[in-house]
Amino acid sequence: MIAPLLLAGTALAEAAAVGRFKDWAVFTEKVGGDLICYAATEAETKTPTKVNHGAVWYYVTSWKSGKATAQPSIKVGYDFKEGSSPKARVGRSSWSLFPAGREAFAEDADDPAIVKALRKGANLVVEATSARGTRTSYKFSLNGSATAIDKAEEACR
Repeated sequence: MIAPLLLAGTALAEAAAVGRFKDWAVFTEKVGGDLICYAATEAETKTPTKVNHGAVWYYVTSWKSGKATAQPSIKVGYDFKEGSSPKARVGRSSWSLFPAGREAFAEDADDPAIVKALRKGANLVVEATSARGTRTSYKFSLNGSATAIDKAEEACR
């Protein structure tokens, strides 16, 4: 598993935009001498609505160095509850994630199945619990995800 450093302390504004593919965008960023390429989409809905969620993005990330290819993750604007297991669901398939501060990742063995589901599905739903105990839910459109994931992988070849 890659250390949960992806975009820690950085904003999408610092990355170079490669293109927009329906509801997804592709960015590249130099970090520590490595090129990181990612397909990303912002949450369409955030619940509960009266809570400040901050920016909520879902990523599929590749490193030019080969440290990881097509690694899915979510980043939110608050810390996840320690010891919690956020859940990602596409259609009838679901996966447990492990939180690391404001990010959550799947087990490496689940990455290919998640990416396959992201390419073919209509929506992704992620349910989590904040460090304050608030139960949250996010819905992401998968419209354009397959093309964006392909373009991000191409950018890091």
